[in-house]
Amino acid sequence: MKSYGHLSIKEITAFSDRHAEFEKFLNTEILGVSVDSVVNRKSGVLGDLNYPLISDVTKSISKSFGVLIHDQGIALRGLFIIDKDGVIQHSTINNLAIGRSVDETMRTLQALQYIQENPNEACPAGWKPGEMKER
Repeated sequence: MKSYGHLSIKEITAFSDRHAEFEKFLNTEILGVSVDSVVNRKSGVLGDLNYPLISDVTKSISKSFGVLIHDQGIALRGLFIIDKDGVIQHSTINNLAIGRSVDETMRTLQALQYIQENPNEACPAGWKPGEMKER
């Protein structure tokens, strides 16, 4: 997959459309990484993005995060939430045919931020901000 498939375009633009929410409400930066070249991305399909999309043409980033399919030269759909200390707090790696959810990413970020502020509590599956937590 040397150019963006339908799912990739939807994901990239969905995160871009909600970028302000990540920055303003969650104090979070979004960085995208793609094994596509800059020239390929400038085809105009994506439009203007509200966050940086890094071109990993050497595939070194994809390899170091464990999402590279070596023999095909493509990357699986990986999402990594990295805290301010550079520690991966959450990761998901999806099959190429399964898209990622912006809403679920935001919920996960909110849960991570909550438990960092409240280390004696836990957020159960399906937790949403404002709901009871578990101790």
